[in-house]
Amino acid sequence: MTRRARVRDIAAEAGVSIATVSRVLNDHVNVAPRTRELVLQAMARSRTDAPRGRRTVHVRCPYVLTDYFGLIVSSIAETLRLHNVRMVLDAGVSSQRSDVLTTLPDEPDVDAAILILPPEDGDRLVALARRGFPFVVVDPRTAPPPDVASVSAAHLAGARALTAHLVELGHRDIGVIAGPLDWLAGDARTAGHHAALAQAGVLPAPHRVHHVEPTAAEGVRAAADLLDEPDRPTAIVCFNDKLAVGALRAAHDRGLRVPEDLSVAGFDDIDLSRATRPALTTVRQPLQEMGRIAVTQLMRVLDGHRPEALHLELSTTLVVRDSTGPAPA
Repeated sequence: MTRRARVRDIAAEAGVSIATVSRVLNDHVNVAPRTRELVLQAMARSRTDAPRGRRTVHVRCPYVLTDYFGLIVSSIAETLRLHNVRMVLDAGVSSQRSDVLTTLPDEPDVDAAILILPPEDGDRLVALARRGFPFVVVDPRTAPPPDVASVSAAHLAGARALTAHLVELGHRDIGVIAGPLDWLAGDARTAGHHAALAQAGVLPAPHRVHHVEPTAAEGVRAAADLLDEPDRPTAIVCFNDKLAVGALRAAHDRGLRVPEDLSVAGFDDIDLSRATRPALTTVRQPLQEMGRIAVTQLMRVLDGHRPEALHLELSTTLVVRDSTGPAPA
């Protein structure tokens, strides 16, 4: 029996809509207690009566599997294997053009999905949830809807800790190479940066914030703009480690020493951050743990239990290396 059939049968047995079953699965508060109990009882009978075959989870990562996304996907694959669950991987930039969210519930051999940084807006995710199809979002691009389970890192806290580190070193004029506009992670990291400056009594300067795509090439360009100002900043914090590598290159091209003349910091703590000279100060995201917890949450839903929490934020860790130092006099 497929997952789609089970949801439909549970809805029919409980006398409710598929959307109501979905709300119960996702622990939505807008369900009457009696209705919730009817659905939970029907789900319990379904688990007892229905034969269970081996499950299949569709994992969608519409990006190149670099050391960032690759760590998440590998962790998901290993954890699914521990649960004896098959994985169907849909990866690569070309996947961004597919209409997979519409077709997933109609796949007869797919029971659920894990969506990594989905490019679709929240309305598309809500529409998928209302069809009774279980899924979890990892590293959401926009704020996840209330009914949609998600796992992400504590971006704001990580960025605040990073900028507070620079403030302690005496930096007050700090440039920011932020990610694309309207990315949840980018907005949260910029807010964390500004919060640390505010704590030090410094007003953020809008002209010091540059929003770019998170690539090394864009890091070179954005850092060049900041460093070619007559009153260049004494430090630059970047949305990710790749942008920070670009900032290091721009500093080198201008004969600036890091960290003596300029401090540079990244975010993510991918392998690249340890290969630069000097090694990057950065913020470590728990990428593998994000993958493991996404699978755990999904298994709970498939087994008819409520998620432990709908929106989980995992703590980040400041990693201080050689690319940050005291502000130049």
